[in-house]
Amino acid sequence: MGRKNKNNSGYVYSTNPNFSFDDEQEQEFVEPSDQLLELKFEKKGRGGKVAIVIDGFQGSDEDLKDLSKFLKNKLGVGGSAKNGQIIIQGNVRDKIKELLEQKGYKTKRVGG
Repeated sequence: MGRKNKNNSGYVYSTNPNFSFDDEQEQEFVEPSDQLLELKFEKKGRGGKVAIVIDGFQGSDEDLKDLSKFLKNKLGVGGSAKNGQIIIQGNVRDKIKELLEQKGYKTKRVGG
């Protein structure tokens, strides 16, 4: 198996002599105090089990996964982070709200 070069972003070859792989577009960092995260209560399509969906996160996928991991560790629950959403298992919306506000995020409860 060959080694994967993480710096090439999918480029195979360029005829431009001045081309460099550093031209990647980086997503801008948005301060937590400038973000409004919606905490949605959801159990539809989950076999009757409750989950809290956190929407509105602005940032990189890595930052999203880090925030998800922080919440799951603090609450001792399962969950996932994908497609710009964090899904936390269980009805722990009030605790999530407290943790996010301690980190500087603005939160809003949506739904049941």
